[in-house]
Amino acid sequence: MSAPSQSTSERLEQLLDVEAFPPPADFAAQAKVTDPGCYEQAAADAPAWWAGQARQRLHWQTPFQAVLDDSHPPFYTWFADGALNASYNCLDRHVNAGHGDRVAFHWQGEQGEQRSLTYAEILADTQRLANALKAQGIGKGDVVGIYLPMIPEVVVAMLACARIGAPHTVVFGGFAPSAVRERMEVSEAKALITTDGARRRGKTAAIKEAVDEAVDGLDTLQTIIVVRSTGISCPMRDGRDHWYDKLLAAADPE
Repeated sequence: MSAPSQSTSERLEQLLDVEAFPPPADFAAQAKVTDPGCYEQAAADAPAWWAGQARQRLHWQTPFQAVLDDSHPPFYTWFADGALNASYNCLDRHVNAGHGDRVAFHWQGEQGEQRSLTYAEILADTQRLANALKAQGIGKGDVVGIYLPMIPEVVVAMLACARIGAPHTVVFGGFAPSAVRERMEVSEAKALITTDGARRRGKTAAIKEAVDEAVDGLDTLQTIIVVRSTGISCPMRDGRDHWYDKLLAAADPE
């Protein structure tokens, strides 16, 4: 008779004592860093090693001098006197390095739609949306809500906000529109980027129409930008609502 198999609880109990889980050999072979000496350097002086990585791999508008402030644990601060822009580091530095034609990501929609977006294409849309937001009175410190399904415009929206210093609050596309009102109200968002509709499991939900009902009477929300994702008709309020594609077409490209 064979020995009884180990129970799941017993296996989990054993794993609690395991401190390291080495990756599979074929996965480790694809690592970008192959010199084992870097681990020794990082262990010997972690702040110095990370400072070197930050200077080598990121573009800083204001180079940092301070590396790690650990004087108030558990509240640690890295590179406090430096300044950088996340949008620039995600896009511009790759385009400036000659990689603009390289695909940044592939996207496939619910109905089989496919798009492959390069760094240069995302940068172009991001710059235009950033300028469109500024034209709507959105600036540094103003909160922008993002309520979109998993479409490429999500990336552009987040990077455009980062580009002009506008904090964004993402409302998960699976949440009900009532969650949009709560987030917009609490954050006092001045703008919201949403969509005409969203496809899920073969059905199309009227997102913009539901959003209108949810945010009705919310005076702080001055601008709503609508992405034509599904092509369904939706109400648009003059002066407040704007089509995403029209704003980008009219915006300054730089």
